[in-house]
Amino acid sequence: MSKAFTKETDRDDDDDEGGGPPPLPKGVKNYITPQGWQRLQDELKHLLRVERPRVVEVVSWAAGNGDRSENGDYIYGKKRLREIDRRIRFLTKRLEIAEVVDPAQQKNRDRVFFGATVTYANGRGEEHTITIRGVDEADLDKGEVSWVSPIARALLKAQEGDVVELRTPAGLDEIEVIEIRYPTS
Repeated sequence: MSKAFTKETDRDDDDDEGGGPPPLPKGVKNYITPQGWQRLQDELKHLLRVERPRVVEVVSWAAGNGDRSENGDYIYGKKRLREIDRRIRFLTKRLEIAEVVDPAQQKNRDRVFFGATVTYANGRGEEHTITIRGVDEADLDKGEVSWVSPIARALLKAQEGDVVELRTPAGLDEIEVIEIRYPTS
């Protein structure tokens, strides 16, 4: 049988793997900030308009060179094409279900909600500052956590001065909300 009609990988190409976050829990909305939505949209456009056409061109050229079984450009180009297509599917699905929420429009600024930047102190007196973001835009290196993360869920609806319990692998930890900030328009 021709290799053109065989599957080149054991992996399921219809999965949601795309180098992004894990699937959302059932029944949970995919909240995202306008900036996060724009970043996903820009990545999708780049993949569709720049990256994918460039890889298709390389694969097409490599396919015309004859024997594909030992053609590195063809083999790796096809692999990269599958990765790009998987990421495109992932981004398309996430953008379709995204619910854009602008934290600057938050009316109730004395409580912790999506988009808030919260400074808190844990039971050991250590202060930390986090910003609550969408699942697809959270970046722990920047102090951004997903709104479905344990710390964000513990802090949601808390006010400055409130002490809330956070369940951690090491046990319960009490954290006190020190400051709540939202971006301005």
